[in-house]
Amino acid sequence: MKQCLLKNANIIDGTGKPAFKGHILVKGMRIESILKDNDLPSSVDKVIDVSGNTVSPGFIDMHSHLDWVMPHADHAELTKCFLEQGVTTVVAGNCGASPAPYRKHLGEEWAKLFLFPGCRKFYTSWESMGEFLDYLSQAKPSLNIAQLVGHATVHHIASDKRQKKLSSRQMKTSLLEVQKAFDEGACGLSLGLGYDPGIFMSLKEIEAFCRLASNAGKPVAVHLKAYSILSPAYSPTYLKSHNLRALNEMINIARKTGVKLQISHLLFVGLRSWRTVDSFLEIIDSAKKEGIDIMFDAFPYTYFNTTVNVVLPSWFLARLPKAYKNPLLFLRLYTELLVGFSLVGFNFKDFQLIHDATTSNTHEGKRISEIAKELNLSPLRTMLEISRKSKGCASILFHGANGEPGNEKVLDQILSHSLCLFETDALIYKKEYHNPAALGTFPKILGKYVRDKKLFSAENAIKRMTSLSAERFGLKDRGKIIPGAFADIVIWNPHTIAEQPPTDIKPAAQPKGIKHVFVNGEQVVCNGVSLMNKQVGQVLRI
Repeated sequence: MKQCLLKNANIIDGTGKPAFKGHILVKGMRIESILKDNDLPSSVDKVIDVSGNTVSPGFIDMHSHLDWVMPHADHAELTKCFLEQGVTTVVAGNCGASPAPYRKHLGEEWAKLFLFPGCRKFYTSWESMGEFLDYLSQAKPSLNIAQLVGHATVHHIASDKRQKKLSSRQMKTSLLEVQKAFDEGACGLSLGLGYDPGIFMSLKEIEAFCRLASNAGKPVAVHLKAYSILSPAYSPTYLKSHNLRALNEMINIARKTGVKLQISHLLFVGLRSWRTVDSFLEIIDSAKKEGIDIMFDAFPYTYFNTTVNVVLPSWFLARLPKAYKNPLLFLRLYTELLVGFSLVGFNFKDFQLIHDATTSNTHEGKRISEIAKELNLSPLRTMLEISRKSKGCASILFHGANGEPGNEKVLDQILSHSLCLFETDALIYKKEYHNPAALGTFPKILGKYVRDKKLFSAENAIKRMTSLSAERFGLKDRGKIIPGAFADIVIWNPHTIAEQPPTDIKPAAQPKGIKHVFVNGEQVVCNGVSLMNKQVGQVLRI
């Protein structure tokens, strides 16, 4: 087996202990040893002098949607931005949507059932989760992938049509599909409670799925029903904060079932939701002290990518597509959103189109308010037209979450919390305006929040980026620079590492400071540039 020596390293090993000097010997796919100066081997196949740089485990993006990209033949081109920011492993299948299991009655364009993926067709040769994971292995993934099974996926399998509610027989079928996916290597379950069909789930149904996951020893990653003080998931007559209600509901279910609970992409959406951050985190801290296994994840941005339908209430979604052309329903929607937007604290200027999912592709990067002026339509009519033409698949960046430029106290509070892991939640498309998180999440954390703002140490950040995320999802021998671990390694310059953010409608650029990246002992990034001929990732069956 080939040997590579990373010489003169400043090592942050992912365990949380202080950085130390040493040399790392990689043999084959794994780390052979950590060496001192007097232990250096007389000869190796390759030596890289990493003086002045930090060497850490490869970053784990623990909330990803790359399972919708990996089946494509060109996935290496699409995913290189993740490698170039130091990501070596992703946990995919989030927000209730996974490409497996699959049934033919879902149709060729079944990805559109989940509303938020890029809606590119791909040939589906699998039915079970095991067959899907086999397919990914044969496709030679560019990075490591662990796969969640999505609730929405099994919901659609169990129903012959787009039902909002399942019968008891169909519910049993769904649970059996989840168990089968667990048996075939899925690392956990995801719930997308802010999207159709998850938004229609009763607490009894959610509890049944969580109990199954708990019995299997698998975590549940949940996109909550609400991330703002007012949301489409609950009646507007419920006068308390909707996001606190959504959190308490999931904690109560975790208390009953003992499930390991992962709150996905913690957000406080809208100006008037920001004030609930203290109460929200206090509830989490209290649950943790009680013994509930709860953590959350976040990204370092005051915006997030989501579907164009995200603000549409459940009653409107249930009447699509006829609702698009119904003037009475439009009037009701307009009135409800007008009041809701005002109460929550955002408007159509906060919605930025990044993927319109049609053939026009003329408005990417623009705000809905800008597009409305160009089309001579109201902002709501514009948003509904984009939704109608894309069949709900258009993606937007929703601004005003966790703060705003110049006011990021809420975001700082979230990222600094000891129970916060890091993720990108980035949807990625072939040509359009990309979510900046796909390019710069981890460099931004290490540059802005560690080096510049000194919110937490590099050792703390790296531990949460690597070993804690690996432990959360049962990824063995990943996330640490120790002998015997897989050689997923990133070499970065602590003085220069940074994102290159977007400006106006100009997309974000490749980050600074990522020097080299290794996946399973193979170098896949050299001097910041992805080596496109190296697809050496593994499918991690748990």
